Amino acid sequence: MSALLDSEDAVASRLRAGSVIPAHPLALDSRRRLDERRQTALTRYYLAAGAGGVAVGVHTTQFAIHEPTVGLYRPVLELAADATRESAGHGNGGVIRIAGILGQTAQAAREAGLAVDLGYHVGLLGFAGLRTASHAELLSHARAVADVIPIMGFYLQPAVGGIPLPYEFWRDMCEIERLVAIKVAPFDRYCTLEVLRAVCDSGRAGEIALYTGNDDNIVGDLLTSYASGGASAAFVGGLLGHWAVWTNAACDYWRQCRESLAADSGSVPEALLRLNAEVTDANSALFDTRNRFSGCIAGIHEVLRRQGLLAGNWCLDEAERLSPGQSVEIDRVCAAYPHLVDDDFVAEHLDAWLR
Repeated sequence: MSALLDSEDAVASRLRAGSVIPAHPLALDSRRRLDERRQTALTRYYLAAGAGGVAVGVHTTQFAIHEPTVGLYRPVLELAADATRESAGHGNGGVIRIAGILGQTAQAAREAGLAVDLGYHVGLLGFAGLRTASHAELLSHARAVADVIPIMGFYLQPAVGGIPLPYEFWRDMCEIERLVAIKVAPFDRYCTLEVLRAVCDSGRAGEIALYTGNDDNIVGDLLTSYASGGASAAFVGGLLGHWAVWTNAACDYWRQCRESLAADSGSVPEALLRLNAEVTDANSALFDTRNRFSGCIAGIHEVLRRQGLLAGNWCLDEAERLSPGQSVEIDRVCAAYPHLVDDDFVAEHLDAWLR
Protein backbone atom coordinates (compact mmCIF):
# COMPACT_ATOMS: atom_id res chain seq x y z
CA MET A 1 0.00 0.00 0.00
CA SER A 2 1.25 3.48 -0.86
CA ALA A 3 2.18 5.68 2.09
CA LEU A 4 -0.18 8.29 0.66
CA LEU A 5 -3.87 7.43 0.56
CA ASP A 6 -4.28 8.43 -3.07
CA SER A 7 -6.86 5.82 -4.10
CA GLU A 8 -10.01 4.24 -2.71
CA ASP A 9 -8.27 0.88 -2.60
CA ALA A 10 -5.47 2.33 -0.48
CA VAL A 11 -7.99 3.88 1.91
CA ALA A 12 -9.94 0.64 2.23
CA SER A 13 -6.72 -1.30 2.81
CA ARG A 14 -5.61 1.15 5.49
CA LEU A 15 -8.97 0.87 7.24
CA ARG A 16 -8.81 -2.93 7.19
CA ALA A 17 -5.31 -2.85 8.67
CA GLY A 18 -6.82 -1.23 11.76
CA SER A 19 -6.25 2.02 13.57
CA VAL A 20 -6.97 4.31 16.48
CA ILE A 21 -9.27 7.04 15.19
CA PRO A 22 -10.27 9.75 17.68
CA ALA A 23 -13.61 11.49 17.24
CA HIS A 24 -12.42 15.08 16.99
CA PRO A 25 -13.75 17.64 19.52
CA LEU A 26 -14.52 21.29 18.80
CA ALA A 27 -12.19 23.88 20.33
CA LEU A 28 -14.05 27.02 21.41
CA ASP A 29 -13.05 30.22 23.14
CA SER A 30 -14.90 31.77 26.08
CA ARG A 31 -17.36 33.41 23.67
CA ARG A 32 -18.07 30.01 22.09
CA ARG A 33 -16.35 30.90 18.84
CA LEU A 34 -14.02 28.54 16.99
CA ASP A 35 -10.50 28.62 18.43
CA GLU A 36 -8.51 27.77 15.30
CA ARG A 37 -5.15 27.53 17.06
CA ARG A 38 -6.36 24.98 19.57
CA GLN A 39 -8.46 23.15 16.98
CA THR A 40 -5.29 22.55 14.97
CA ALA A 41 -3.33 21.65 18.12
CA LEU A 42 -5.82 18.86 18.85
CA THR A 43 -5.27 17.30 15.43
CA ARG A 44 -1.50 17.51 15.89
CA TYR A 45 -1.85 15.81 19.27
CA TYR A 46 -3.81 12.88 17.87
CA LEU A 47 -1.37 12.23 15.07
CA ALA A 48 1.68 12.60 17.31
CA ALA A 49 0.08 10.15 19.77
CA GLY A 50 -0.09 7.52 17.04
CA ALA A 51 -3.64 7.80 15.73
CA GLY A 52 -4.09 6.55 12.19
CA GLY A 53 -6.79 9.04 11.33
CA VAL A 54 -9.28 11.58 12.60
CA ALA A 55 -13.06 11.79 12.35
CA VAL A 56 -14.42 15.34 12.13
CA GLY A 57 -18.00 16.57 12.10
CA VAL A 58 -19.15 13.67 14.27
CA HIS A 59 -21.04 13.59 17.58
CA THR A 60 -17.96 14.58 19.58
CA THR A 61 -17.45 17.58 17.27
CA GLN A 62 -21.06 18.51 18.14
CA PHE A 63 -23.76 17.87 15.57
CA ALA A 64 -24.75 21.56 15.66
CA ILE A 65 -21.83 22.43 13.38
CA HIS A 66 -23.83 20.88 10.53
CA GLU A 67 -26.43 23.63 10.86
CA PRO A 68 -25.96 26.38 8.23
CA THR A 69 -26.73 29.05 10.83
CA VAL A 70 -23.75 27.86 12.91
CA GLY A 71 -21.46 27.90 9.88
CA LEU A 72 -18.67 25.75 11.28
CA TYR A 73 -18.80 22.57 9.21
CA ARG A 74 -16.46 23.71 6.43
CA PRO A 75 -13.90 25.61 8.56
CA VAL A 76 -13.58 22.76 11.06
CA LEU A 77 -13.08 20.19 8.31
CA GLU A 78 -10.56 22.47 6.59
CA LEU A 79 -8.45 22.90 9.73
CA ALA A 80 -8.20 19.15 10.33
CA ALA A 81 -7.39 18.47 6.67
CA ASP A 82 -4.61 21.05 6.71
CA ALA A 83 -3.14 19.63 9.91
CA THR A 84 -3.12 16.08 8.52
CA ARG A 85 -1.37 17.28 5.37
CA GLU A 86 1.21 18.95 7.59
CA SER A 87 1.68 15.58 9.30
CA ALA A 88 2.08 13.86 5.94
CA GLY A 89 4.97 16.20 5.26
CA HIS A 90 6.68 14.66 8.27
CA GLY A 91 6.38 11.12 6.93
CA ASN A 92 2.89 10.23 8.18
CA GLY A 93 1.11 10.04 4.84
CA GLY A 94 -1.33 7.27 5.70
CA VAL A 95 -3.66 9.43 7.80
CA ILE A 96 -7.33 8.60 7.19
CA ARG A 97 -9.59 11.65 7.02
CA ILE A 98 -13.20 10.85 7.90
CA ALA A 99 -16.00 13.41 7.66
CA GLY A 100 -19.25 13.06 9.55
CA ILE A 101 -22.22 13.26 7.15
CA LEU A 102 -25.69 14.18 8.42
CA GLY A 103 -29.07 15.46 7.33
CA GLN A 104 -31.64 14.63 4.70
CA THR A 105 -30.31 13.23 1.43
CA ALA A 106 -29.79 16.58 -0.29
CA GLN A 107 -27.84 17.99 2.65
CA ALA A 108 -25.89 14.75 3.14
CA ALA A 109 -24.88 14.68 -0.53
CA ARG A 110 -23.73 18.31 -0.33
CA GLU A 111 -21.68 17.57 2.78
CA ALA A 112 -20.17 14.52 1.08
CA GLY A 113 -19.22 16.63 -1.94
CA LEU A 114 -17.61 19.25 0.28
CA ALA A 115 -15.71 16.56 2.17
CA VAL A 116 -14.34 15.18 -1.10
CA ASP A 117 -13.32 18.68 -2.21
CA LEU A 118 -11.44 19.15 1.07
CA GLY A 119 -9.57 15.86 0.67
CA TYR A 120 -11.53 13.58 2.98
CA HIS A 121 -11.40 9.88 2.20
CA VAL A 122 -14.54 8.50 3.86
CA GLY A 123 -17.92 9.79 5.02
CA LEU A 124 -19.19 8.53 8.39
CA LEU A 125 -22.86 8.28 7.54
CA GLY A 126 -25.12 9.01 10.48
CA PHE A 127 -28.88 8.60 10.43
CA ALA A 128 -29.63 11.09 13.21
CA GLY A 129 -32.61 13.16 12.11
CA LEU A 130 -33.98 10.37 9.91
CA ARG A 131 -35.89 8.60 12.65
CA THR A 132 -39.15 8.39 10.66
CA ALA A 133 -37.52 6.99 7.52
CA SER A 134 -38.15 3.38 6.55
CA HIS A 135 -35.24 0.99 6.17
CA ALA A 136 -35.68 1.15 2.39
CA GLU A 137 -35.45 4.93 2.55
CA LEU A 138 -32.35 4.78 4.74
CA LEU A 139 -30.70 2.41 2.26
CA SER A 140 -31.58 4.70 -0.64
CA HIS A 141 -30.11 7.59 1.33
CA ALA A 142 -26.91 5.62 1.96
CA ARG A 143 -26.56 4.73 -1.74
CA ALA A 144 -26.94 8.38 -2.73
CA VAL A 145 -24.15 9.44 -0.38
CA ALA A 146 -21.97 6.49 -1.44
CA ASP A 147 -22.23 7.76 -5.01
CA VAL A 148 -20.27 10.80 -3.81
CA ILE A 149 -17.82 9.40 -1.22
CA PRO A 150 -16.94 5.95 0.19
CA ILE A 151 -18.96 5.48 3.36
CA MET A 152 -18.53 4.11 6.85
CA GLY A 153 -21.87 2.98 8.25
CA PHE A 154 -22.67 4.26 11.72
CA TYR A 155 -24.84 2.48 14.29
CA LEU A 156 -25.29 5.28 16.84
CA GLN A 157 -26.69 4.51 20.28
CA PRO A 158 -30.28 5.71 20.81
CA ALA A 159 -29.34 7.64 23.99
CA VAL A 160 -27.65 10.31 21.84
CA GLY A 161 -29.93 10.31 18.81
CA GLY A 162 -29.44 6.95 17.10
CA ILE A 163 -32.20 4.66 15.85
CA PRO A 164 -32.52 0.85 16.13
CA LEU A 165 -31.11 -0.86 13.03
CA PRO A 166 -31.58 -4.65 12.95
CA TYR A 167 -29.61 -7.43 11.31
CA GLU A 168 -31.65 -7.23 8.08
CA PHE A 169 -30.78 -3.56 7.63
CA TRP A 170 -27.04 -4.14 8.03
CA ARG A 171 -27.16 -7.18 5.78
CA ASP A 172 -28.63 -4.96 3.05
CA MET A 173 -26.14 -2.16 3.81
CA CYS A 174 -23.32 -4.58 3.11
CA GLU A 175 -24.54 -4.81 -0.49
CA ILE A 176 -23.49 -1.19 -1.09
CA GLU A 177 -20.17 -1.52 -2.91
CA ARG A 178 -18.65 1.69 -1.52
CA LEU A 179 -19.43 0.74 2.07
CA VAL A 180 -15.84 0.31 3.24
CA ALA A 181 -16.32 0.18 7.01
CA ILE A 182 -18.87 0.20 9.81
CA LYS A 183 -18.64 1.98 13.14
CA VAL A 184 -20.62 -0.16 15.57
CA ALA A 185 -21.77 1.99 18.49
CA PRO A 186 -25.20 0.94 19.79
CA PHE A 187 -23.79 0.36 23.33
CA ASP A 188 -25.67 -2.95 23.21
CA ARG A 189 -24.13 -6.44 22.98
CA TYR A 190 -27.08 -7.95 21.09
CA CYS A 191 -27.11 -5.20 18.46
CA THR A 192 -23.33 -5.30 18.11
CA LEU A 193 -23.39 -9.03 17.38
CA GLU A 194 -26.14 -8.54 14.80
CA VAL A 195 -23.86 -6.21 12.82
CA LEU A 196 -20.96 -8.68 12.98
CA ARG A 197 -23.26 -11.48 11.83
CA ALA A 198 -24.57 -9.37 8.96
CA VAL A 199 -21.05 -8.65 7.76
CA CYS A 200 -20.09 -12.33 7.95
CA ASP A 201 -23.24 -13.44 6.14
CA SER A 202 -22.77 -10.84 3.39
CA GLY A 203 -19.64 -12.50 2.06
CA ARG A 204 -17.75 -9.21 2.51
CA ALA A 205 -16.09 -9.84 5.87
CA GLY A 206 -12.70 -9.48 4.20
CA GLU A 207 -13.66 -6.13 2.64
CA ILE A 208 -15.61 -4.20 5.29
CA ALA A 209 -13.51 -2.90 8.19
CA LEU A 210 -15.20 -3.03 11.58
CA TYR A 211 -14.53 -0.25 14.09
CA THR A 212 -15.92 -0.19 17.57
CA GLY A 213 -17.74 2.88 18.78
CA ASN A 214 -18.90 1.12 21.94
CA ASP A 215 -17.11 3.30 24.48
CA ASP A 216 -18.59 1.10 27.20
CA ASN A 217 -16.71 -2.01 25.99
CA ILE A 218 -13.69 -0.79 24.03
CA VAL A 219 -11.13 -3.43 24.99
CA GLY A 220 -13.75 -6.19 24.96
CA ASP A 221 -14.68 -5.36 21.38
CA LEU A 222 -11.03 -5.21 20.29
CA LEU A 223 -10.55 -8.73 21.67
CA THR A 224 -13.69 -10.16 20.08
CA SER A 225 -13.92 -12.24 16.92
CA TYR A 226 -17.18 -13.61 15.53
CA ALA A 227 -17.90 -16.41 13.09
CA SER A 228 -21.01 -17.17 11.04
CA GLY A 229 -21.61 -19.18 7.91
CA GLY A 230 -17.96 -20.07 7.47
CA ALA A 231 -16.79 -16.45 7.68
CA SER A 232 -15.30 -14.55 10.58
CA ALA A 233 -15.11 -10.89 11.52
CA ALA A 234 -13.32 -8.87 14.20
CA PHE A 235 -12.93 -5.24 15.21
CA VAL A 236 -9.68 -3.90 13.78
CA GLY A 237 -9.82 -0.56 15.57
CA GLY A 238 -12.04 2.05 17.08
CA LEU A 239 -13.55 5.39 16.15
CA LEU A 240 -14.30 6.73 19.58
CA GLY A 241 -15.12 9.85 21.53
CA HIS A 242 -13.26 8.25 24.43
CA TRP A 243 -10.10 8.28 22.31
CA ALA A 244 -10.36 12.07 21.95
CA VAL A 245 -8.48 12.08 25.26
CA TRP A 246 -5.57 10.03 26.59
CA THR A 247 -4.86 9.06 22.97
CA ASN A 248 -1.25 8.06 23.44
CA ALA A 249 -2.25 5.51 26.08
CA ALA A 250 -5.11 4.32 23.87
CA CYS A 251 -2.72 3.59 21.00
CA ASP A 252 -0.68 1.44 23.37
CA TYR A 253 -3.54 -0.75 24.55
CA TRP A 254 -5.01 -0.95 21.04
CA ARG A 255 -1.70 -2.52 19.93
CA GLN A 256 -1.80 -4.92 22.88
CA CYS A 257 -5.29 -6.04 21.90
CA ARG A 258 -4.34 -6.51 18.25
CA GLU A 259 -1.33 -8.59 19.22
CA SER A 260 -3.40 -10.74 21.58
CA LEU A 261 -6.08 -11.40 18.96
CA ALA A 262 -3.47 -12.19 16.30
CA ALA A 263 -1.75 -14.67 18.62
CA ASP A 264 -4.96 -16.76 18.65
CA SER A 265 -3.83 -18.55 21.80
CA GLY A 266 -7.35 -19.53 22.80
CA SER A 267 -7.29 -17.37 25.91
CA VAL A 268 -7.17 -13.67 26.70
CA PRO A 269 -4.51 -12.46 29.14
CA GLU A 270 -6.00 -11.57 32.51
CA ALA A 271 -4.32 -8.16 32.33
CA LEU A 272 -6.38 -7.25 29.25
CA LEU A 273 -9.61 -8.41 30.86
CA ARG A 274 -8.81 -6.18 33.82
CA LEU A 275 -7.94 -3.36 31.43
CA ASN A 276 -11.38 -3.66 29.83
CA ALA A 277 -13.03 -2.97 33.18
CA GLU A 278 -10.66 -0.08 33.89
CA VAL A 279 -11.24 1.63 30.54
CA THR A 280 -15.00 1.22 30.91
CA ASP A 281 -14.90 2.69 34.41
CA ALA A 282 -12.85 5.63 33.14
CA ASN A 283 -15.40 6.12 30.38
CA SER A 284 -18.23 6.23 32.89
CA ALA A 285 -16.72 9.38 34.39
CA LEU A 286 -15.77 10.91 31.07
CA PHE A 287 -19.16 10.30 29.47
CA ASP A 288 -21.26 11.06 32.56
CA THR A 289 -23.20 7.81 32.54
CA ARG A 290 -24.77 8.67 35.92
CA ASN A 291 -26.72 11.36 34.11
CA ARG A 292 -27.41 9.46 30.88
CA PHE A 293 -24.51 11.02 28.97
CA SER A 294 -25.63 14.62 29.44
CA GLY A 295 -22.05 15.70 30.18
CA CYS A 296 -20.26 13.44 27.71
CA ILE A 297 -18.86 16.18 25.44
CA ALA A 298 -18.12 18.54 28.33
CA GLY A 299 -16.29 15.67 30.05
CA ILE A 300 -13.99 15.22 27.06
CA HIS A 301 -13.39 18.97 26.97
CA GLU A 302 -12.62 19.04 30.69
CA VAL A 303 -9.80 16.52 30.36
CA LEU A 304 -8.36 18.44 27.41
CA ARG A 305 -8.69 21.69 29.39
CA ARG A 306 -6.76 20.23 32.30
CA GLN A 307 -4.00 19.19 29.91
CA GLY A 308 -3.85 22.67 28.35
CA LEU A 309 -5.05 21.64 24.90
CA LEU A 310 -8.34 23.52 25.34
CA ALA A 311 -8.86 26.85 27.05
CA GLY A 312 -12.13 25.73 28.65
CA ASN A 313 -14.77 23.01 28.56
CA TRP A 314 -17.31 25.16 26.72
CA CYS A 315 -19.79 23.62 24.25
CA LEU A 316 -21.82 25.39 21.57
CA ASP A 317 -24.95 24.82 23.62
CA GLU A 318 -24.59 26.63 26.94
CA ALA A 319 -26.78 23.96 28.54
CA GLU A 320 -24.14 21.31 27.75
CA ARG A 321 -21.77 21.36 30.69
CA LEU A 322 -20.27 19.12 33.34
CA SER A 323 -22.87 17.48 35.56
CA PRO A 324 -22.69 17.89 39.35
CA GLY A 325 -20.05 15.51 40.65
CA GLN A 326 -18.62 14.72 37.20
CA SER A 327 -15.36 16.59 37.81
CA VAL A 328 -14.82 14.59 40.99
CA GLU A 329 -15.45 11.36 39.07
CA ILE A 330 -12.84 12.36 36.50
CA ASP A 331 -10.41 13.02 39.38
CA ARG A 332 -11.17 9.54 40.71
CA VAL A 333 -10.47 7.61 37.53
CA CYS A 334 -7.34 9.61 36.73
CA ALA A 335 -5.96 8.71 40.16
CA ALA A 336 -7.11 5.09 39.97
CA TYR A 337 -5.76 4.39 36.46
CA PRO A 338 -2.65 6.51 35.83
CA HIS A 339 -1.59 4.11 33.05
CA LEU A 340 -4.64 5.24 31.03
CA VAL A 341 -3.67 8.91 31.25
CA ASP A 342 -1.12 10.63 28.98
CA ASP A 343 -0.61 13.95 30.79
CA ASP A 344 3.19 13.69 30.64
CA PHE A 345 3.13 13.05 26.89
CA VAL A 346 0.91 16.08 26.31
CA ALA A 347 3.00 18.32 28.58
CA GLU A 348 6.15 17.38 26.68
CA HIS A 349 4.76 18.43 23.28
CA LEU A 350 2.06 20.99 24.06
CA ASP A 351 4.03 24.08 23.09
CA ALA A 352 4.89 22.61 19.70
CA TRP A 353 1.27 21.73 18.98
CA LEU A 354 0.08 25.21 19.99
CA ARG A 355 2.68 27.03 17.89
